[in-house]
Amino acid sequence: MAKQTVKDLDVQGKKVIVRVDFNVPLKDGVITNDNRIMAALPTINYLIENGAKVILMSHLGKVNHKDAEKTEADKKKNNMAPVAVRLGEVVDTKVSFVDATKGEVLEAAINELQNGEIVLMQNTRYEKGESKNDAELGAYWASLGELFVSDAFGSVHRAHASTVGIPTHLSSACGFLVEKEVSMLAKAVDTPARPFVAIIGGAKVSDKIAVVDNLLKKADKVIIGGGMAYTFMAAQGLAIGNSLVEADKVELAKEYLAKAGDKLVLPIDNVVADAFSNDANIKVVPNGAIEDGWMGLDIGPKSIELFKETLQGAKTVVWNGPMGVFELSNFASGTLEVCKAISNLPGATTVIGGGDSAAAAIQLGFKEKFTHISTGGGASLEYMEGKVLPGIAIIQEK
Repeated sequence: MAKQTVKDLDVQGKKVIVRVDFNVPLKDGVITNDNRIMAALPTINYLIENGAKVILMSHLGKVNHKDAEKTEADKKKNNMAPVAVRLGEVVDTKVSFVDATKGEVLEAAINELQNGEIVLMQNTRYEKGESKNDAELGAYWASLGELFVSDAFGSVHRAHASTVGIPTHLSSACGFLVEKEVSMLAKAVDTPARPFVAIIGGAKVSDKIAVVDNLLKKADKVIIGGGMAYTFMAAQGLAIGNSLVEADKVELAKEYLAKAGDKLVLPIDNVVADAFSNDANIKVVPNGAIEDGWMGLDIGPKSIELFKETLQGAKTVVWNGPMGVFELSNFASGTLEVCKAISNLPGATTVIGGGDSAAAAIQLGFKEKFTHISTGGGASLEYMEGKVLPGIAIIQEK
């Protein structure tokens, strides 16, 4: 990786601003999953051990700044205080939480930091200028520290004040999490061992069209599953009943089918239901036999076998998006079986690009079976599209 990493910085006694991804799920002020906090610990602990004064910044949820009442409600709901409590339990140092994003109280807490201690600032999105990458805000936040470390992979695709504004003014580096994410995605997408198979699922073609486009140029096979497959089936003139379809993307799907040839692998049968429910009537039908009133909610057993055959011998697999409505147990089989097939490939580099597929793999008990599960759905998706990630582009080269 050509970018500086935290090990390239002399952090001893320095005030180091770290943009972390502490956007954890909260229910009634209680953290329901602390994975993102745990993922940041290697960088945080390295800085503590090397005598840095650590200033942590993160966003949490969304804050509506257009309506005063909604702004206050969102701030209350997305308060970082519970994160500070949890962080204090998992690091071996003093953690001070400052319920402010600007001002004398924050500045005083930072100036009082001893080497190896932490200040966690309030949610960056409390500031209206954060998501606009307000130049003044970025400059102010940069003035609070001496060095900047980018370790929020889930936010590097956004040009915000805390991801791009701060490193415009400070010497910068990637943290261990961002370094690992970028090196794993680069290895899988840019310099893959072959055969390279990409699996793209999820509901909408429109969300993934740029990914399909980029991966068709790079992969040996691109498997399509999930709701987006029905737009491709519609493009083939097949009956899809009441299945999800993006009518305005059918012509585009036709173009892909024409230019991709046998590189594009689609399902050949479907688990269909007469309602979007676990209690619906269910049957398996081949492509083209989905009647009106029925919808495809998972790939069928023959499709599972076809996808397994396509994966055989693969040395690199990138997966983004489930094969069906895995949240409903009756339609989780396709995602589960594909998960199993990928996890059993001998000697392959297997990467899940965040989002729903990462949630599915973890939920189904496959967390340890993949080479890498990305922590950033949107960021990994944009990397797979071949886009520049602004929060990484801004970081200094070695």
